[in-house]
Amino acid sequence: MEDQEALAMPVQTGEKRTCPEEASDHDAKRARVEDKANGSHAAKQAEEDPEDPEELVEQGSEDAEAVQNEDGEGESFADMMKSGLSEVDVGIYKFVSDHKGFSGILKERYSDFVVHEISKEGKTLRLDDLTVPVEREEVPVEAEPAECQTLTEEQKQQLTDLQLFKNKEANVAIEVEEDSKEKRTLLHKAVKTLYPGLETKTEEREGKKFIVAYHAAGKKALAEVRTSAAPRKHSWPKNRGSFCHFVLYKENKDTMDAINVLSKFLRVRPNVFSYMGTKDKRAITVQEIAVLKISAERLAHLNKCLMNFKLGNFSYKKHPLKLGELQGNHFTVVLRNISGSDEQVEQAMTSLRETGFINYYGMQRFGTTAVPTHQVGRAILQNNWAEVMDLILKPRPGAEKGYLVKCREEWARTQDPEAALKKLPVKRCVEGQLLRGLSKYGKNNIITAFALIPRNNRLMYIHSYQSFVWNTMVSRRVEAYGLKAVEGDLILKGGTAHVLSADEAEEQSIHEVVMPLPGFDVIYPTHEVGKGYKELLAADDLDINNMRHKVRDYSLAGAYRRVLTRPSDVSWELINYDDPKVPLVYTDVDKLEGKSHPVYLTEGKYRALKMEFSLPPSTYATMAIREVLKMDTSIKNQTQLNTVWLN
Repeated sequence: MEDQEALAMPVQTGEKRTCPEEASDHDAKRARVEDKANGSHAAKQAEEDPEDPEELVEQGSEDAEAVQNEDGEGESFADMMKSGLSEVDVGIYKFVSDHKGFSGILKERYSDFVVHEISKEGKTLRLDDLTVPVEREEVPVEAEPAECQTLTEEQKQQLTDLQLFKNKEANVAIEVEEDSKEKRTLLHKAVKTLYPGLETKTEEREGKKFIVAYHAAGKKALAEVRTSAAPRKHSWPKNRGSFCHFVLYKENKDTMDAINVLSKFLRVRPNVFSYMGTKDKRAITVQEIAVLKISAERLAHLNKCLMNFKLGNFSYKKHPLKLGELQGNHFTVVLRNISGSDEQVEQAMTSLRETGFINYYGMQRFGTTAVPTHQVGRAILQNNWAEVMDLILKPRPGAEKGYLVKCREEWARTQDPEAALKKLPVKRCVEGQLLRGLSKYGKNNIITAFALIPRNNRLMYIHSYQSFVWNTMVSRRVEAYGLKAVEGDLILKGGTAHVLSADEAEEQSIHEVVMPLPGFDVIYPTHEVGKGYKELLAADDLDINNMRHKVRDYSLAGAYRRVLTRPSDVSWELINYDDPKVPLVYTDVDKLEGKSHPVYLTEGKYRALKMEFSLPPSTYATMAIREVLKMDTSIKNQTQLNTVWLN
């Protein structure tokens, strides 16, 4: 969910997780295992992860605005999120600092959250140049045959006009009285080469010799001329790289939506664009984009046509961009109406700079509906395809778009994929893609039907399950051993995991300790928390020693992730303001347009915390902000708290 209303962040006391009354025996079994790891928790807001290339479009529930049903009755966002997840449901409940938490509002305005991509060379990308690169003539000009150089400019123009039927004369006559036969032959060839579609002949007129150019086949020849001329007209210069790279500045629109808008205006397919990472919608973001064989002139022209976009810093290169090859992102975040004292803010930000935060996977990793994505992932890994189908298609608590509700009801009533599909005006959602597969291949071929869902989305389900396990086990690790390396922990040496001895742990920083995501190609800590992995997977009917799947795509190799992340380039300031709508960030476009920097008040009705920091890829900014405020990042809890705060 990206586009939710601004959410308040008051302090909340912790609570113990309990198993839902309607939970199955299997879920109750798992809950007992999770209860070993779960402790206290609190609440805040989630945003799209601008650093994470594995962004999942959750099942048909892309909009966080009020949902309209077909009778015109709207469901509030608060109602929509009543059945959503809390942090504790996905293993998030520990903090590293001991400062007292305080409240604030994140993303009251989308301009309060600004992201600048950091290139793989370590440069923070800025939009600061809208000019088009100056280079040599783009359209390659073929060398003019030497024989045609004897033609006058008037004759050349006449031949061009004749070639395109602009000349009312039926032919163009070129006097060659003094030329030898060999020279006339070369001129014949030269004219036909330089002006495709024309034929030539030699004539005598009043005792003089002329080479006469004419159309050999009328309109058919003209069509051939235009066809042959088109590639030359739009050909790409050989001395220029095939990809135009540019910096994209966008407001309140996610990366794929922006790409779709650009491709529509340029009349090209979205797949000609490439980028290093997806970026948030409810934010101002600046990132590098590459596009195949679209000139900087055409791209720059879009600045006159599009609102909330700016394109600039153009350059031509030989290569596209690849997901994940960025070095990270730089964030400028404003938390409005904060309650914390100067001392609290100082303690929180100093801890963030010096210690960092637990490197949890953020709430957006697990979806926003009553059916979390990691539950679907668990069913895939269990090879329980009937449950996969059921989890995606069954009716669920909480508000959804009217057509999705009707689709689910139809499926529950008839189990007929074609009938359920007819209830969906939009077929590209996950439900539509699965129903289309079931309609095509039948309910006895769920694996094949499921494969119609794009591969990245399918894999996100199992990655979500890995993230759930990692969050749960890292919480248990911090709870059991605190913020120091201990015997049995893992660190990476040359890309290979190494188990620490007692002596090594004494010399090692917690910032070097990693925890594994479950898979067939990882090792686990040798202390008690390492054993917890096996217990948790066993509770989910999975064998930690056999993480290979019958379907190769769903076999988990595993990976390692640092327990803590320490941001770089951390700075902050407290700002006083009276107008809740006043801009508190000076953007790249503000600078280009010559707008003055915001003048902050010495006193005001409200206080805001403006913070800046840089994070590596696949790290969640919400988890850093969570550590500062000591808040739960789930939309469910934030919505509940916001309702109380606003009332």
